[in-house]
Parts: sequence; C-alpha cells; structure tokens
Amino acid sequence: MNYLFVALTILFTVYGQLVLKWQTSLVPPPANGSLVTYVVGMFLRPWVLSGLAAAFLASACWIAAISRFELSKVYPFMALNFVLVGLLAVPFFGESLSTPKMIGLVLVIAGLVITSRA
Repeated sequence: MNYLFVALTILFTVYGQLVLKWQTSLVPPPANGSLVTYVVGMFLRPWVLSGLAAAFLASACWIAAISRFELSKVYPFMALNFVLVGLLAVPFFGESLSTPKMIGLVLVIAGLVITSRA
C-alpha cells in the first residue's frame, strides 16, 4: 500500500506534464505578446488547472510516501517521470525517439534499478 503513494506521485506528475504540454501546443505563446499575459491566460484554462491540480496531488502523495520510506530509497523512482514522459511524448505529440534519447532512457532505468537495490 505504501508504494501506492510513490506510484500515484509518478502518475499525477506525468499527467500534469503531458496536459501542460498539450495545452501549450494548442495555444502557443504569441510571437510579440507578453509572456506574463500568456501564462496568466493559460492558468484560466480548465485542462491547465487540472494539470496544476495533479501537481498538487502528486505533492500530497509524495509527502505520504516519504513519511513511510527513507528518501534515498524512493527518490530514485522519480526518475520514472523522465522515462514515462519521454516515451508518451512520442505517440501524443509526435516527438522523435532518437537513438541518443533511447540510450538515455535506458541509462535512467539502469540507474533506477541500481540505486533501488542499494
């Protein structure tokens, strides 16, 4: 059950990142407009708000997780955010998965495996 908090932290974080990217791809910042106005406008979009709510829930789950585990034991699992977002960006946003990116993701996973066993 305690690992559920770690998993929820990861899932909420990944959701938030993907939603924010999706929304910024739908409404890119204006070339000559104010970045502050753009960001404030993004905060008013319901999907962006859901992404921010996911970040809040991820933080709440993380607090629950680190209250039950040593930080050094569960923190490496946060690296799964990089892996999941990197892989999901390919089908959702048409991003490339080049050989260097793939090698990097494999190295992140290898690092996670090594540090989680220590």
